[in-house]
Formats: sequence, C-alpha cells, structure tokens
Amino acid sequence: MGRVREPLGTPDREAYASGARRVCGVDEVGRGPLAGPVVAAAVVLPPGVRIPGLDDSKKLRPAARAELVPRIREAAVAVGVGEATPEEIDRTNILRASLRAMCRAVADLGLEPDLLLVDGVHPLPLDLPQRTLVGGDGRSLAIAAASVIAKEHRDALMAELGRRYPGYGFEDHKGYPTAAHREALARLGPSPAHRLTFRGVRELAGALPVQQGLFGTS
Repeated sequence: MGRVREPLGTPDREAYASGARRVCGVDEVGRGPLAGPVVAAAVVLPPGVRIPGLDDSKKLRPAARAELVPRIREAAVAVGVGEATPEEIDRTNILRASLRAMCRAVADLGLEPDLLLVDGVHPLPLDLPQRTLVGGDGRSLAIAAASVIAKEHRDALMAELGRRYPGYGFEDHKGYPTAAHREALARLGPSPAHRLTFRGVRELAGALPVQQGLFGTS
C-alpha cells in the first residue's frame, strides 16, 4: 500500500498548534526553463483560513490560478515576492539562485515570520526557524499559496519578455525547453533573457560566466 496523503494544510495546523503565530510558506518556480528569472513567493496565512480551490499550482489551470491570486492576497497576513535574474543564475547556479530568490521573498513580507515552511529539501540561509517539506506545495496551505503567487508572477514576467524579445515565444512556453523554443534559439541565437550556462543555450553562446560555489558570497 502507498503512503496515505495527509490532508492539505496539516503542516500549517501542526505549526500553529505548537505555538507558532506567523507561519510562512515559501516556494519557487522557474528552475527548469532556459530563459527568464527564477521567482519565489512567501505567504503568511492566518490559522484556520479557508481559500476554496487552493492547491499546488501545478495542478491548477491558468484561469483557476489567476482567480486565486486576489483571494490569497485578501486572506493573507503578508505576501512577499523575490526574483533572481538570468545573470545571477549564470554567475552562481540555479539552486543557489533559487535560494536567493526565496530569501528575497521572505524579506519582502514586511514582517518577520516565526516559522518557515520551505518547499523542497534545502533550508534557506536565514536565521529563522524553518522546516523543509518535500512536495510541500501539495501538503501546506501556505506553500500552495506561495506556489500560486510565484507562478502567476513569473508568467506575467515572461509575457513581458515575450514583448521585449519577439520571436522566441516566451509568452507561450514561459522559457521552458519546448520544440518551438529550441527552434527559435537555433534561428535567432540566445537573447539577453536566456540562461547562458544551461544546456541548449550554452552551445549557442560565446564565453560563459564562471560560476561560484553553492554557498559562496557575492
């Protein structure tokens, strides 16, 4: 028998029951694309909140995600968004850039959480109590809310990049390595929005940035 899935919101309820007052879910989107920033969001939801339809952003249709954004912002105690640029991704690496974007999202909240629920296995380099959750966007309400905010924010950024750099189709594939994106890359070469160290782009780029270690300083 497979593992029984815990009800969505279980980690949040456990955190508040243990005495936490500001539980913050943190998630990022955009690790896999060949172009565009990695975007993170941090969301503090009050205990016992109900947001009908909220789930892992990957399970939601675009229209459902768009409808959830104002509901999340209305219900939330605080919402923060952070980004790491393609240049930062190339200079460091995608994991370190993702952690940096998540730290920026927490800093953007305007308040200090007393517990972070972080999607994934890597804790953030912040002096705050935190718990990492594999598959957290399908387990924690706050992380699910963060995943929706981050996804919608990044999609809007990619639509803007599509207008700025026409011909690549960023507004459609959001920078992911689709066949149409690869064809545009072969035809046009990398744009300023591309991640030059990613396979599929670096073969078409010139001199590549030298990446730092995962926890180096910059």
